[in-house]
Amino acid sequence: MATYAPQPAWELRARAVSSARVAAPVGLGLLVLLSIYVRTRQAGVGFWIDEGLSVGIADRPLHDIPGVLRQDGSPPLYYVLLSVWMALAGHSEAGTHALSLLFTLICVPVAWWGGRLLFGSRTGWMAAVLAAANPFMTQYAQETRMYALLILLGLLVLVCWLRAFAADPPADGAVRRGPVAGFAVAFAVMLYTHNWAIFFGLATGAAGVALLALADPADRPRLLRTALLAYGGALILYLPWLPTFLYQTAHTGAPWSHAPSLAALAGVPAKVLGETAEIALVLAAGAGLVTILSRGDGRRHDAAGRTVIALALIGVLTVLLAWLSSQVTPAWAPRYLAVAVPPFVLLAAAGLGHAGRLGVAGLVLAVLLSVAVDGPPGEKSNVRDVTEAVAPSLRPGDLVVATQPEQVPVLSYYLPAGLRYATLTGPVRDVGVTDWRDGVARLQRTSARRDLAPLLDTLRTGQRLVLIQPIIYDLKPWSAPWTELVRLRSEEWTQYMSNDRRFGVTLQHPTSLLPRRPVPVQATVYLKTA
Repeated sequence: MATYAPQPAWELRARAVSSARVAAPVGLGLLVLLSIYVRTRQAGVGFWIDEGLSVGIADRPLHDIPGVLRQDGSPPLYYVLLSVWMALAGHSEAGTHALSLLFTLICVPVAWWGGRLLFGSRTGWMAAVLAAANPFMTQYAQETRMYALLILLGLLVLVCWLRAFAADPPADGAVRRGPVAGFAVAFAVMLYTHNWAIFFGLATGAAGVALLALADPADRPRLLRTALLAYGGALILYLPWLPTFLYQTAHTGAPWSHAPSLAALAGVPAKVLGETAEIALVLAAGAGLVTILSRGDGRRHDAAGRTVIALALIGVLTVLLAWLSSQVTPAWAPRYLAVAVPPFVLLAAAGLGHAGRLGVAGLVLAVLLSVAVDGPPGEKSNVRDVTEAVAPSLRPGDLVVATQPEQVPVLSYYLPAGLRYATLTGPVRDVGVTDWRDGVARLQRTSARRDLAPLLDTLRTGQRLVLIQPIIYDLKPWSAPWTELVRLRSEEWTQYMSNDRRFGVTLQHPTSLLPRRPVPVQATVYLKTA
């Protein structure tokens, strides 16, 4: 009878480590491939308003970008990165969408790393799968905007913050310098990406206060030193942009937005986790989160429990602070909820990772629903279609008048070179950016007689004017201060053109306003005959 000598323990451990080193990159590589498949199916969809602005702002020398953003209201980082990217990948829809795709692909290993570091290997893989299939990330992986970058930075900020504040304190009571430095840099970069990072930062501060209250009194001085270094470092890095931010706050804003309703607030989890996947994730992850929190002893929770509490506070407070702020000064848009995706995804991953078979079943169901049902839109606007229809009739020197000023950058992207552009406030010199400074006050002073008539007089006989105006299906979205003025002036401009006998209509597209399309416009081409 043959006998076998047992393998040494060190050899078994070495094989396990070697297997893990192979399995991790292979597994992450497969998830990245899944993400590429899911997030490139609509990569060539035409631009809408905001994407035209992105390309227009980025398509200039790097040193000009910060100055032009005084008109727009956004921080500069994404546009600088996009400018460099376009020099390499071109200006096409697919080429510029690829930068956002890259950011979401990087989110997969970052989510794995963060989940594993905070809760263990199982949660790491749950987080990686969610990052690969999350519908919100899938939509904005195929959009030339900063939201994919914002999610990536949010993940980095969260992991560093949680390691600095929620992990078990070091034996020597020292500040964890690595996570603190990582947070300061990543949060500053996040502030340079989107202004809603401010709400994210305030939410982490509130969560820090909660952890301070839960902490052992002996550990509180360390947490206070950690906060001083982390937030102080981020503020120092953000100081160069602060004067511009204050100017933007005073003169720009979001006059197109309404104050969000309670229904909008209640619908946030579905927006960030997936309209159809939300229920599966909430039920399955909820069971696991209860398991984590039940391990605590009264007021004292272990590191995993503190991390769950902090994630929940950060996710909820980020959204709540933004919602409350928008009640006073409306600036709410579902796409801005990118800042809430990281805490909700990590929270869901932690719950799934501690829910046993229920967690696996919930994850599988959520992924299937996310991929099969919660896909990105197949069309964002009809601007590309409209411009293709009218472009053959236009010649250099013809005039394009957009009664919705923010449409000019995307119109100029698609229409041929050599055309002139104007909006309700007059000629546009820089077609790559919309000037939002004191926009409502400027629109209130406009009229067709004052602002359109001089434009018509600049056209010679035989030249064309293209009047491009929004198609309005419902009045409610067009009742904010900016959009209401755009709607009223569009009607006024159209009537004025109809009354001017020097002009005749040669083309209109689309001729039918149905079926409904997202962010639609209609173009009417007039020929000056006298």
